[in-house]
Amino acid sequence: MVANHKLRKKLVPYLIVSPYLIHLLLFVLFPVVFSVVLTFHKWNIISPMEYVGLDNFARLVQDRLFWKAILNTLVFLAIHIPLQIIIALTLAYFLNQKLFIRGFFRASFFLPVVISGVVVTILWQQLYGFESGLINRALSGLGLGKVEWLTSSKVAMVAIALMATWKNVGLYVILFLVGLQSVPESYYEAADVEGANAWQKFRFITLPAINPMLFMVVILSTIGGFSLFIEPYIMTGGGAIEQHFVGHAVHL
Repeated sequence: MVANHKLRKKLVPYLIVSPYLIHLLLFVLFPVVFSVVLTFHKWNIISPMEYVGLDNFARLVQDRLFWKAILNTLVFLAIHIPLQIIIALTLAYFLNQKLFIRGFFRASFFLPVVISGVVVTILWQQLYGFESGLINRALSGLGLGKVEWLTSSKVAMVAIALMATWKNVGLYVILFLVGLQSVPESYYEAADVEGANAWQKFRFITLPAINPMLFMVVILSTIGGFSLFIEPYIMTGGGAIEQHFVGHAVHL
């Protein structure tokens, strides 16, 4: 009886994590392994797989679209990652203060993360409209000229980066907030006693604490950039930047 109780107690943690492990196996690990296998084959779903070795990779490096996609994605990441880090860290610092409605702001910042990418993209497409878009109307009201957000190749890249930042920043705010809350308040109090200024406290106390989160944000943003597809495809229709992102090249 005691042995059965101990066995059940040992099995409980595995039963709790089993749904996640099954999901990980079926929807993450299996697709990754199958994708690797597909890279060495020619397959159109209908006919049987044909092994082609490294032919797919040879065609890839000779494709002008591939190199254009790599360049565009790197430019996007050069804009997106610093913007993401600065905004997320600023908001996390704000939320780390003792505010009365801090919970409301946390939920508000995280809400775009759970909204469908298609919905977010269409929303921002309307905001970027040249004639009736809210952003251009605001610029006109300030006496500034209208901007071709989605038809100019240079501006469209910035427009997509801004939209992607708004969509994902809530997740990174939470990550940075975890790092900030892991720092004991006594560290900052000791720094105040030593006469440290705000930059020194950030450099020697805050930054080391959030370094793991910073690394994770860079990795997740990079992965997101290389899988980017919906945003440029819907927002520009291939006009301004010719849909040449790595995510689009994969779907061709």
